[in-house]
Amino acid sequence: MKEKIEVNLNPIDNVKQGETILSVKDLVVRFSVRNKILTAIRKVSLDIYKGEIIAIVGESGSGKSVFTKCFTGMLEENGSIDSESQIMYAGVDISKFTTNEEWLNIRGKRISTIFQDPMTSLNPLRRIGSQIAEVIRLHRGYSKEEAKAEAIKLLKRVGIKDAEQRYDDYPFQYSGGMRQRVVIAIALACNPDILICDEPTTALDVTIQAQILNLIKELKEEYGFTIIFITHDLGVVAEIADRVAVMYGGQIIEYGTAKEIFYDPQHPYTWALLSSLPQLGEKGEKLYSITGTPPSLFNEIKGDAFAPRNPYALAVDFVKEPPLFKVTDTHYAKTWLLDPRAPKVERPQIIAEISERVAKIYSGGDHNE
Repeated sequence: MKEKIEVNLNPIDNVKQGETILSVKDLVVRFSVRNKILTAIRKVSLDIYKGEIIAIVGESGSGKSVFTKCFTGMLEENGSIDSESQIMYAGVDISKFTTNEEWLNIRGKRISTIFQDPMTSLNPLRRIGSQIAEVIRLHRGYSKEEAKAEAIKLLKRVGIKDAEQRYDDYPFQYSGGMRQRVVIAIALACNPDILICDEPTTALDVTIQAQILNLIKELKEEYGFTIIFITHDLGVVAEIADRVAVMYGGQIIEYGTAKEIFYDPQHPYTWALLSSLPQLGEKGEKLYSITGTPPSLFNEIKGDAFAPRNPYALAVDFVKEPPLFKVTDTHYAKTWLLDPRAPKVERPQIIAEISERVAKIYSGGDHNE
């Protein structure tokens, strides 16, 4: 392995809770695919604050995972970040990193990732404990004995019973939920500043999903890291997020506090996502589904990318891209409906009733009875 190139990163201890820990400005990501260019991320800007859980939400293909891969240098070889883009972390523009050696200062050590399927993160031919210990030795310089002791400690912390005995097990000897706990232990091995959770509960059943979400929240409070939580499930978002950024067509089209996104959504795409939540359905009411398909990012997108699927689209949506309109100091949405000149539209019934429907769920009422 090549010698690691040291990068002078500022200590994150100087950043206070609620201050910006990572700042993205005008991020553009392109992929070369069969002699064509696909623009997966289209001028995205977002500040992420220390100590928060921010959820990145959207359909498959909206750009969620590509967006966060840029923070750890894990773009595929045919992907590139535009030269005018900027990702500031610890006083360094990490979007300008060009080698794996530079990324070793960040990946795993300062920013860790938990992926959707733990079997793609674990080597099936190696014992569980050795995979955790290897990360500890690589990034923290522990001896073999020290790394084993720390690995067992982490296994216990993430809820693996009989950790000393199970240290030498192989991944196939663990259930799906236990394997995800191991992946979380590996992510925690270097006490990162930022933890990226890329749909970490999608492959798990509902009961195990709830346990993993609770574990992530507990560890966040204990270790004090920032969480970027990628998901397509707004139900999960309601359980875990402080803030929400909604992505569509390679852009963030709305962001705000979780309360603002759930109870006062402004973009028709956010309305559509909330309307399709099974948890909010009423008995006898047909579950909403979004018509059409997301746009091809091989093509230049004119206007609002959601316009062809948007029953509330204005004529301007098809010709001119909307800016981000300010709703509150913490809430912004990229829709021409917020322009003072736009006609007033009536939101879908489920959006207008969302407070009442949520209150009914939490009071013990069941919409499906």
